[in-house]
Amino acid sequence: MMKKVIFLFGVLFFSICVGQETFKPEISVKSQQAEFRNGGTENFRKLIAENFRIRKVQGSGKLSCNITFVVERAGTLSQIQASGTSDSFNKEAIRAVQKIKEKWIPAMFNNEKVRTRYRIPLNLDFG
Repeated sequence: MMKKVIFLFGVLFFSICVGQETFKPEISVKSQQAEFRNGGTENFRKLIAENFRIRKVQGSGKLSCNITFVVERAGTLSQIQASGTSDSFNKEAIRAVQKIKEKWIPAMFNNEKVRTRYRIPLNLDFG
């Protein structure tokens, strides 16, 4: 009788173990970078140049600046900063970006809008 009970539990345990399907989640990461609505990054750079007041920049030779900002989920810009070789160039670059009111298409990650940090280098040559 004991052998039959052990055999029955063995068969039951084996059938449960074999009958289990392992779940393997399919990982699918889909992402898309932020993009300026009206003509992409090249047009955004042109708008910066149009808004830029070069007479406000003090300096000589070659000046450079990196503008960084966050593209929010709504397509607006925040945390606009500039770091470079000239304070006046940095301030004017920030002002020129702030004047652009057109929105960006926010970045997507797994079909959800996400905030994205963006960096654009600028160069100015007084040569």
